[in-house]
Amino acid sequence: MIRDYEKETIKRVAWIRGILDKAGANAIVFGSSGGKDSVLAGILCRMACENTLGVTMPCGSFADEEDVQLFARHFDIKHIQIDLTETKSGLAAAIGSTLNKQADINIAPRLRMTTLYALAANRGALVAGTSNRSEIHVGYYTKWGDGGCDFNPIADLTVTEVFEFLKHLGAPEIFYTKPPSAGLFEGQTDEADMGVTYAEIDDYLLNGVKGENFDIIERRHNANNHKRMPVAKPNEI
Repeated sequence: MIRDYEKETIKRVAWIRGILDKAGANAIVFGSSGGKDSVLAGILCRMACENTLGVTMPCGSFADEEDVQLFARHFDIKHIQIDLTETKSGLAAAIGSTLNKQADINIAPRLRMTTLYALAANRGALVAGTSNRSEIHVGYYTKWGDGGCDFNPIADLTVTEVFEFLKHLGAPEIFYTKPPSAGLFEGQTDEADMGVTYAEIDDYLLNGVKGENFDIIERRHNANNHKRMPVAKPNEI
């Protein structure tokens, strides 16, 4: 079945406007990394709300500033950069002990979330999320980091669908051809981190195919289930 992305665009834009109306908000902020997900989320948000702001937040390293600028120009989206490198270093120093790799990596997404919410509160805006269905299924995001948002216009789309949507919307080719990366450190790629490709994850989610690395998908999904659950309460004991 061929997906009607034109019809879907209209529905998603209307959905975003409904979210804004219910919240009494008239602006949106989102983390703009220059990657496929933030590009698609940003396009949809800009179509729904002229007062949409993309925020680039380098935190030690950021290799995609040129792509962010291309995206902002191409789709007429306001854009600012806030460098969190010194903020991260200061927090690590204040903690005062050697952080393991995972603890250190998770600081950046959480600082970015804090920054977006500060900007949103100052602008009467909502924070848009940019995690896709494939990432959410395996838990490839940071709890209270890039997982923190008021709404997420692409949460139901796999990576395959994100790419198709970007092509439909006329996004420059770079946004659906470069290796997906969370930009956590130099040379980092999502698929190398996960040990499984998005194509394999999507083939399972869309077609039910349990490929060679399905055990990795299942293990990650189960181990990260806590990220998708509400906060535990005593009445759940």
